[in-house]
Amino acid sequence: MKVYSKQAVQHVNASIEECWAFFSSPRNLQKITPKTMGFQITDFDGKNMYAGQIIQYKVSPLLGIKLPWVTEITIVKDHSYFIDEQRFGPYALWHHKHFFEPTENGVKMTDLVHYAIPFGFLGRIMNTLVVKNKLKEIFEYREQKVNEIFNSK
Repeated sequence: MKVYSKQAVQHVNASIEECWAFFSSPRNLQKITPKTMGFQITDFDGKNMYAGQIIQYKVSPLLGIKLPWVTEITIVKDHSYFIDEQRFGPYALWHHKHFFEPTENGVKMTDLVHYAIPFGFLGRIMNTLVVKNKLKEIFEYREQKVNEIFNSK
């Protein structure tokens, strides 16, 4: 199984408290996910993020086909970082670390995703042709939305 990684860094013009409050609420995921993904939370307990939290979604990453996706928040260090991992969904592996580091002018936010595609050789082709570009598009959209929310004040 080939494991890929994707990293994104963004400066957020907000306090660590404001930034953490936004990103630690699963309700805000839909605000920073492209509409083309058909992202919809189908079940979660309504609480802010905590270790052990299970969140269920539907996503439509390709051709409008709805797929279930279940993630678990495995680690949370308040105002510092959290990790979500796929428990069921389109990836063979999904491990996403979100880091928040206060700076003089706000917060440096770093995302590091490690992922693998199922189906061996075919999965590697899919990553090259589709998946890595889709992830790039998702992170670019997210950067734009975060800029609109925090950096246009």
